[in-house]
Amino acid sequence: MYKIGEFAALTGLSKETLRYYAEVNLLEPAYMDPINKYRYYDDGSYFLALLLGKLRRFGFTIQEMKAVMEDESFAHLEDLLRDKKANIENKINELHLQVTEIDEFLRSGRDNE
Repeated sequence: MYKIGEFAALTGLSKETLRYYAEVNLLEPAYMDPINKYRYYDDGSYFLALLLGKLRRFGFTIQEMKAVMEDESFAHLEDLLRDKKANIENKINELHLQVTEIDEFLRSGRDNE
């Protein structure tokens, strides 16, 4: 069993994030001491914590992360990742278009000088 600080160091998630994930029922500690309220995590929590960290870096919302965690078989994870990737690619294309429009606008301003 790992204390929250040890588990945070192992997973790269902050203690605050771990507390929040427990509060919203995303990743609950394996054990919470009823007297001092210390949180303890086990090896089984490790994979889930790493997965949550990855999903967060991929831009998943808390609700999307909950949907992944509720599907314990992770059967739909690949589909969710493909959808997320497609959304990111669309945003990249939109940003490229905006950059192009800005460049054209700047050039048109110089042409009028």
